[in-house]
Amino acid sequence: MKSLILAIILIPLVFSNAQQLGEVVKEKPPEVFPPRSFGVDIMFGEGGFGLGGFYHYNLTQSLTAFADISMSEAKDESEMEYVDYYGQTYTPGKKNRVFLIPLNFGLQQRLFENVITDNLRPYINFGIGPTMVFTTPYEMEFFSSFGKAHARYTVGGYVGIGANFGLDRSSLMGINLRYYIIHFFSQGVESLYDRYQNNLGGFYLTINLGLMY
Repeated sequence: MKSLILAIILIPLVFSNAQQLGEVVKEKPPEVFPPRSFGVDIMFGEGGFGLGGFYHYNLTQSLTAFADISMSEAKDESEMEYVDYYGQTYTPGKKNRVFLIPLNFGLQQRLFENVITDNLRPYINFGIGPTMVFTTPYEMEFFSSFGKAHARYTVGGYVGIGANFGLDRSSLMGINLRYYIIHFFSQGVESLYDRYQNNLGGFYLTINLGLMY
């Protein structure tokens, strides 16, 4: 959580410094980047680590349509993890591991296109789409527990702010801070015994690495 708060503080500072740099550089035609890109997302959230993939297509120089999919673990805010005498971690009262697999379709709008230099391209984005939430028994070994997985489906989405870096026209590197909203309108999932979660998601700091073509 501390890393997410730090990112919220640092991103505006980076934008500010880039704007100052842009004011002293002579004006030149804006860079034209390839219209398509795909790659991987490395995610860090309140529930742990996650991985995903994305595909982007530029509708205009400032508006991009995208699709992305990811997988990450979700945890109840009441969970407390402990380490035993042998160095093994355990969570008292935990019944299931909970995993989120959202598939989102959305739009990304570039900001300050004519103010900030092209090597820093800030944007806002949002996505919406179906989400699969599945649980595995906590009492079983991690990988073997997937044989007892149970899946449920709902709708989710996120809003975010981020930036892409550099002038390389073949590779894409960026960072995106997102807030996911995933809600069950019926009974939620049981992470801890007799405690059901209807609202999942939360903040994720996402590193984007990909190729443009």
